[in-house]
Formats: sequence, C-alpha cells, structure tokens
Amino acid sequence: MAAPRSPTRARERERSDAPAAGSDQVHSWTLATSQALDTVWRMAKGFVMLAVSFLVAAVCYFRRLHLYSGHKLKWWIGYLQRKFKRNLSVEAEVDLLSYCAREWKGETPRTKLMRKAYEELFWRHHIKCVRQVKRDNYDALRSVLFQIFSQGISFPSWMKEKDIVKLPEKLLFSQGCNWIQQYSFGPEKYTGSNVFGKLRKCVELLKTQWTEFNGIRDYHKRGSMCNTLFSDAILEYKLYEALKFIMLYQVTEVYEQMKTKKVIPSLFRLLFSRETSSDPLSFMMNHLNSVGDTCGLEQIDMFILGYSLEVKIKVFRLFKFNSRDFEVCYPEEPLRDWPEISLLTENDRHYHIPVF
Repeated sequence: MAAPRSPTRARERERSDAPAAGSDQVHSWTLATSQALDTVWRMAKGFVMLAVSFLVAAVCYFRRLHLYSGHKLKWWIGYLQRKFKRNLSVEAEVDLLSYCAREWKGETPRTKLMRKAYEELFWRHHIKCVRQVKRDNYDALRSVLFQIFSQGISFPSWMKEKDIVKLPEKLLFSQGCNWIQQYSFGPEKYTGSNVFGKLRKCVELLKTQWTEFNGIRDYHKRGSMCNTLFSDAILEYKLYEALKFIMLYQVTEVYEQMKTKKVIPSLFRLLFSRETSSDPLSFMMNHLNSVGDTCGLEQIDMFILGYSLEVKIKVFRLFKFNSRDFEVCYPEEPLRDWPEISLLTENDRHYHIPVF
C-alpha cells in the first residue's frame, strides 16, 4: 500500500512548474509578435515594391508621352511655321552681317570674298539689314515688285496714259500679234485662245494692287499689306506674269518704232541684235516664256524691266566685289526722276532685298 504524498512536496512541485508555464507563455507571445511583425514587414515590403514598380512604370509612361508629345508639338510648330510664316516669299529683316556669318562660313577664297563684299555693303553703303527672297525663277520680279509696292511707287508715266488691262487685245487686234497665243504662264505651256482672258486677269490684278498700294501713305500699313499679298502664291504668280507681259508689250512697242526708223534706246538695239531675240516673237519664245519655269531674268531682261516700270534698279553683285561690275544699274542711264530700288545678288540668279 503506497504511502500518502507529503503536502510539502506537492507545494514545492507546484512552485517549480509555475515559472515554466510563465516562460512558455512569454515565449508564445514573443513568437506571435515576431510572426506578426514579419507578416507586416512582408506586406509592407510587397507594398513598397509594388509602389516602386508602379512609379517606374509611370515614369516610363510619362517619359514616352513626353517624347511623343514633344515630337508632335515640334511637327505642329513646323507645320504652322510653314503655313503661316515660311510661306512668306519675302521674309522679315535680319541683320546683314549676322546673315553673312551664317551663310558664309569657312576659309575658301569665295567665302572670304563674300564676307568682304557684305562688310563693304554694311560700312560703305550703310546697308544694315537684308530681306531674304524665296529662291525660285520669279525672285527677280518678286524683289522688284515688293519694293515698288512697299515704297508706294506710282505707275510709270506711260501706264497713266493707257488702260493696261486692254493691252493684250491691243497687241492682237491693232498690231496683229496673233503669236501672243503661244505665251506661257511660267510652268504652264501653250494655252491657245484662252491666253487673252488669262493675261487680262493678270494685268487687271496688277493694276488694282498697284493702285491700292500707291494710295496708302502709311509705310507700316503698306508693309503689313505686302506681307499678306506676298504669302499668297496664286496672286503672286499672276502679278509676275503681268510684269512679264508688260515687258513683252514694251519690246513690241519699241520694235514697231525701230521699223519706222525712230530712235530707240541702246538696250533694245542690243536686244534685237541677238539671234534669239531679233523680234518680239523670238524674244517671247526663247527667253520670256522660260521665266518662272526653267530660268529667271537675265541681265538684259533686268534692263527691260527697269525701262518698262520706269524705275532705276540698282544691283549689288557681291561675287563681282572689287571690280567695276560690283554695282550696276538697270537701265544704265535712267531718267533723273525715276525712283530707285536696290537688290543684292550672290550669283546673278537669285536676289535679295537690302535694307538701308
């Protein structure tokens, strides 16, 4: 028979088991807390990684959007410049020496010659700015007409005495020039019987525009109107074709005078002495019809243009610097009361407008 337990030993065992139970409880709480913190950390880490991934994706997206938007914006700016600014066939004034430095870089003999020529214009002739003119086969006519309109120069004396709108029919019916039907409007070729109606519209437009510009006394208003007119290619080309016809009319008139043994200006004697322009028809077929299409005005054409419009056209030929042909006038001996306009050229093919 087992002896009964001692109450003292039971109490000692209970005391020894109590700390062990407390230690287990603390350990379980520590473990639970550690697990909770670990879970929270993993969640936080996952959230941070997700946020960083989202941020990187957003940065990449907006960077691509920025590049795309910048490209489209650049395209639209270029389009609008071409449509509203670059369409100006006579551009705004720019500093002459800055233009020279931009266009003529390097140390070749031709480059050095051009820089010296531009410096000559700036210091000796007091030309401070230049207006660039669109490079095509009308640019000589464009340069002259722009200055006539912007300066408000009046009609030539002979135009005040005649209705220039009727000149196409006059050549046909009064002087029997039925060959006028072979007149070419720049790139357009033979137009047949319709040529008279087209020429009449061109000449009528020239008369209307010239009258309007001549009636405006405010220089800035004329300049604003020039910017509008010389950004409309269709109207421009009609005006240039009208100028070509005016030149042809003057050649025809002087040729008729020569046939009656009248004294004619020396420049026309030179014109008619050439095999390719011995009469008005050959002048039109071999020279004038090509203007605006495959070539611009030649030097003798510049003489005829100045004579027809009664303006003194002074041209600075920069490639002829340090020679007697650096500065020439068309015609060489204009009447004293003819207004003067100035051009500059680097090659006798394309012209720009100097601004004093």
